[in-house]
Amino acid sequence: MIALTRPTARAIDVRARAPLRLGLAGGGTDLSPYCDQFGGAVLNATIDRFAFAHIAPSPDGAISFRARDIGAEERFDSLDAISLDEGLILHRAVYRHVVETWLDGEAPGLTVSTTIDAPAGSGLGSSSALAVALIEAFRVALDLPLGPYDIARLAFEIERVKLGLAGGRQDQYAATFGGVNYIEFLANERVLVSPLRVPRAYLNEFESSLVVCFTGQSRRSDTIIQEQIGGLVSADPETLAGMHSLKADATAMREAMLRGEIRAVADILMRSWAAKKRTASGIATEVVDRLFEHGLANGAWGGKVSGAGGGGFLMFCTDPENRYRLITALNAAGGQASSVKFTFDGAEAWSVPR
Repeated sequence: MIALTRPTARAIDVRARAPLRLGLAGGGTDLSPYCDQFGGAVLNATIDRFAFAHIAPSPDGAISFRARDIGAEERFDSLDAISLDEGLILHRAVYRHVVETWLDGEAPGLTVSTTIDAPAGSGLGSSSALAVALIEAFRVALDLPLGPYDIARLAFEIERVKLGLAGGRQDQYAATFGGVNYIEFLANERVLVSPLRVPRAYLNEFESSLVVCFTGQSRRSDTIIQEQIGGLVSADPETLAGMHSLKADATAMREAMLRGEIRAVADILMRSWAAKKRTASGIATEVVDRLFEHGLANGAWGGKVSGAGGGGFLMFCTDPENRYRLITALNAAGGQASSVKFTFDGAEAWSVPR
């Protein structure tokens, strides 16, 4: 990325937010080397839960990072003291990149605070949404020359390349663009985001049929993702077959949603869940299986996990008339179930005059 005219920090607070997402179909096909060789495709939708970032001038010139939802706070006196191997590494990495790329290494005294509307390891793309929210906040605070594709790509590079965090590519683009999107990941790092023009009546019906349920297990997806990557590198037939099926389901899900066929959507969720479990072990845990079967026994037409698996959030599709019953049953079984609403705006930031 080329630095243009050096921006100047303003004496204002800047707030930003980026939406979390439900991975409806195709998750996993955005991993290398699969997408590099075969091309990946995912379909996801952002929801009314967000990662928030707040940037303010520091009163004493120090560099402070705060993650208020987990009660973590760090303070530094210089850029050299900010390593990337521990602590609030996303806050640190985004700040360092901005300073080194656009501020000629001159580190301003700022307080950078964040919160996320979901626990870590939720399967809702929360860490990527946080990276996007941080970048978007700096974009407005410093008037940086970044468009949506630039922001998503930079978030990917910081997470996956600079920090080495395991994962795919869909979360950064979902958080940046927002809405219901069919996203293709092609060779040579090309990405194409195609918003779905789903009639609002169909989206309302789909939204009314959805139930999300936190399993109570926050999981680290690294092990599952590394196993998937290992299967792809070794061309394991079971892993490849699962990935091919997941990619086909993304296309089938797109067509079902455009036609408003909610029962078909539920069938594809079930098929994708079966395919995902073929790509790595540990995707389905005892708690996940128990809550999943309980959901089906209480009227869910179909469902799957959102994200890599191993815990996090389940999503179910049911008759809207049955949604209250399903939520009540899942909560009684130890889950944390609720309805959910789609959002249609991506990452956004706004200034707050001091």
